[in-house]
Amino acid sequence: MTPPARRFYILGTAGHIDHGKTSLVRALTGIDTDRLPEEKKRGITIDIGFARLDLGDVRLGIVDVPGHERFIKNMVAGASGVDIALLVVAADDSIMPQTREHLEILQLLGLRHGAVALTKADLVDEGWLELVREEVAEFVRGTFLEGAPIVVTSAATGRGLEELKEVLRRLCQQLEVDRPQEFFRMAIDRSFPVQGYGTVVTGSVWSGALRVGEEVEWLPAGRVLRVRSLQNHEESVEAVYRGQRAAVNLGGVHHTEIARGHEIATPGLLRPSQLLTVELRVLKSSPLPVRHRKRIRLHIGTAEVLVVVSLLDRAELRPGEVGLAQLYATEPVTATWGQPFVVRAESPLVTVGGGRVLQPVARRIQRRHLDRLERVEQLLSDDPRTRAEAAVWFYGWQPWTVMDLARDVGVSRDGAAKLMEALRQQGVLIELPVRQKRSLLVHREAVAGLERRILRRVEQLHESSPLPLFHPVPRVLAQLQGQFEEAVLLAVLERLLKSGELVGSEKAVARKGYIPRLTQAERRLKGTLEEAIRAGRFSPPESTALARELGVAHELVDRLLQLSAAEGRLVQVGEHLYVSPEVANELVAKVRAALERKPSGLTVAEIRDVLGTTRKYAVPYCEYLDSIGVTQRKGDLRVLPARGMCETGQGSPAETASG
Repeated sequence: MTPPARRFYILGTAGHIDHGKTSLVRALTGIDTDRLPEEKKRGITIDIGFARLDLGDVRLGIVDVPGHERFIKNMVAGASGVDIALLVVAADDSIMPQTREHLEILQLLGLRHGAVALTKADLVDEGWLELVREEVAEFVRGTFLEGAPIVVTSAATGRGLEELKEVLRRLCQQLEVDRPQEFFRMAIDRSFPVQGYGTVVTGSVWSGALRVGEEVEWLPAGRVLRVRSLQNHEESVEAVYRGQRAAVNLGGVHHTEIARGHEIATPGLLRPSQLLTVELRVLKSSPLPVRHRKRIRLHIGTAEVLVVVSLLDRAELRPGEVGLAQLYATEPVTATWGQPFVVRAESPLVTVGGGRVLQPVARRIQRRHLDRLERVEQLLSDDPRTRAEAAVWFYGWQPWTVMDLARDVGVSRDGAAKLMEALRQQGVLIELPVRQKRSLLVHREAVAGLERRILRRVEQLHESSPLPLFHPVPRVLAQLQGQFEEAVLLAVLERLLKSGELVGSEKAVARKGYIPRLTQAERRLKGTLEEAIRAGRFSPPESTALARELGVAHELVDRLLQLSAAEGRLVQVGEHLYVSPEVANELVAKVRAALERKPSGLTVAEIRDVLGTTRKYAVPYCEYLDSIGVTQRKGDLRVLPARGMCETGQGSPAETASG
């Protein structure tokens, strides 16, 4: 979507009650932002109001906020998405309590550009004006307004209005917007019905663009709604862009359902969460510390919600201190990495501090859990790659998308895709095939952790049952089944087999180098079993018969025969049937030679005669030869497989047994 030639930014006012913010906006724009009857009756601003100011190739959307301490929550909602701050100080009053609080809030919200307007200049003399100017310059030192223009104005006489417009125009030329612009986001500050149109919501476009007919996701409801029409300052438009005030006519939702504090955004970008991981800063001027498990009010976007603070690395944050915390909210909120917020005390209603979001969708972190705290600290990094590695570490085994990474790292979709590929190429992300045409990308430490658990389980089975060389895969994975998808477990098991940490197959596995511990009696029995099978040649005794004949448990006989097969001393050709490696090789040679003489195929009876045995043995031998690729079944016949299949077969029976 091509942006318009004109540039758009949001200007927010700030300052103490009755310092002339609304009068100044009216003098600049001709628009009275006090729209409520109670505001007009009482002569004070209660809720946020809106105006526009055209400055050549720039249009400023102005958000006028209330100055009374009782309406600070409305001020914070209005300040969300602001690009330029205009701090208003009345010349006859100078700096007052809400002047200080508003400036602290603007600092916490990450504002970097602004100016100061000294209003009501017509009520004081020039000497007094100069004193107030000096006081204000000292007051803003150390803030983003240090060195900012201080313009003397009077809404009554018009003094300084043109100068202020020029200052604002110059500020717009200096603006740099660092939010990813491909995603649309707008925090809602009003919702109301319009006859003939339905539900209309308004807000400042935080990022991206939106066109009539497109779909947006309504958060936290998670519903996708269609945009019927759009307005910018009461002008119908086909699209709205970052830095504009927008009125969005939405289909599929009643105006009583959607409210201030909600958001509309590009579908798939935001996820509602009641748990955020944050960097929390307590103001030096805060009258209160923030203690672990303290309830406070969170202001984020246009939302206000009660949260419980869980401090991760200490018991208390004193005024002026910064720490890591998790916020447990009473209602779902939406955010992206780096988004600023403000916190205020539940009682008394004072601003305590604020910070920035590190994990918009978090899971509980135990206090002083050092490896997790180290990863949280990586989310503070200015390097997107470092943040991306930390984000995918926290994803663990949960499926995630490029959009999730973009939200959690604070980059564009393309930027997230490049980061994902870079981490994969560097081996930080492991790609596990878990289903047909689907892979799961997992941080290598998570994969290594699961590998360790599987290896530890195999070792436990070796210790508890030292005789079998191999243990069935279902038994190995049984304890992990409820915690991981079966496909994930099998994919990690396959990695261990490929790396050589485990030996065996997808059916049964053992630790590399494991040697079963046999008693002297078991070693003698094992030798007896092997000798009996070698002596039987093509008609060896089955394991069940051997157990009866020797008067020992069939389970023990089976384990010893499986061990002999693993050692390459026997070859298993049926469920309870083993032959010597020499007989297995002779079996292959005899059948292959017979098929070369009769390429049309051999029946089971013919193979029985070739081997000089009985049907009892011929049937499992045929199935064994099929399984190793020596023969191929066609109806009632066995034939030699196609040449390509022979070339890619599993090798000799002895190699197959030992591999």
